[in-house]
Amino acid sequence: MSTKHNHALDEELKLYTNNKEREKYENLADVYAIIVTMEHLEKAYVRDSVNAADYTSSCTKLIAQYKTAMNLVNDLIPDVEKFMKEYKLECPAAVNRFKIGVPATIEHSIDHDPSKSAKYVAETVSSFITLMDALKLNMKAVDEIHPMLSDLMQSLNNVNTLPAEFEAKIRNWLITLNAMKASDEINESQVRQLLFDLENAHNAFYRSLSDKN
Repeated sequence: MSTKHNHALDEELKLYTNNKEREKYENLADVYAIIVTMEHLEKAYVRDSVNAADYTSSCTKLIAQYKTAMNLVNDLIPDVEKFMKEYKLECPAAVNRFKIGVPATIEHSIDHDPSKSAKYVAETVSSFITLMDALKLNMKAVDEIHPMLSDLMQSLNNVNTLPAEFEAKIRNWLITLNAMKASDEINESQVRQLLFDLENAHNAFYRSLSDKN
């Protein structure tokens, strides 16, 4: 009688049979680890277990790593929600951060030094003009627009006398751009809408300064 065994109990069970499959599983594991790490970082920041500077640096790095890792697996899992559903991950804070694409310290500025108010106003005006001029010069690529939009959000949040709704449309545009590839371009309709939103926000910003004075 044969006593042949299929697998020893301590034998490593391989998920892949070739290098291509191995690379796929390693890339998926990288995405999983980045998401879990971001969730822990977001919770640590909320609990004040990490300072703002360290949080910002780590969060920015994780966002960049996430984008790179997702580019390697987007043919398998196109977005973070589908990935989390597939692998039964519960990381809502990480999902939110990856969607917005900037650290919480930029989304909600914590530096409200009254002595710097004139500096913040000047930076905000400059951010508005830079982005609107770029769009008028036909700059449409995500990797060109996203950094300027992030700068604008940070500048707006530094001017703490502004109403909360100022950041809403900027955040929505960040989410839209962050869902696209760096090489993608917004279309003509999106350019017009973004310019419209920026011009309205710019005018409202000046009105808020007049009301304050």
